[in-house]
Amino acid sequence: MLMDATRASLLIIDVQEKLYPACQEPDQTVANCCFLVKCANRLGVPVLVTEQYPKGLGHTAPEILELVAQNGDGPEGGNVISKVAFSAVPADGFIDKIEENTGRDQVVVVGMETHVCVLQTVMELIERGREVYLVADAVTSRSMHDKIFAIERMRDAGAKIVTRESVMFEWLRVAGTPEFKELSALIK
Repeated sequence: MLMDATRASLLIIDVQEKLYPACQEPDQTVANCCFLVKCANRLGVPVLVTEQYPKGLGHTAPEILELVAQNGDGPEGGNVISKVAFSAVPADGFIDKIEENTGRDQVVVVGMETHVCVLQTVMELIERGREVYLVADAVTSRSMHDKIFAIERMRDAGAKIVTRESVMFEWLRVAGTPEFKELSALIK
């Protein structure tokens, strides 16, 4: 039941330039997404990014894309995909292609909006038998009311609700390693 860095991928849903300023706590959400990308980069966890209709909503927050590129999973690596469906699951078989290439069955989900694209993606991933971990402090919506009820619905459907630090410490598993020293320094 624990998150495992060797079984996980990090999915960042639609943290886009024109969308996040309208959401609750946008700076904290972006910062928490960046924190998790740094953890993923250090621990070899693949990072996947979606963009909902980028022509209208812009691209992913540049600070996130910069970190994703360091992972080797930037736009050139094919792990940033545009979509028009709210769920990331049917986006040209994006999730299936990644899982086929990595063999990873755990998906750690962050992004926006919690009650639309995040919720629909999480529900479809659960329906497909994936182990889904929703990072509550790295998702947001325009309305806190929408976020709260969406998280409850996803929990009821089987998503495990976690925080960014839970992800980091479960991925690390032990203290005293160089990875622990580096990543624990990120906690503010």
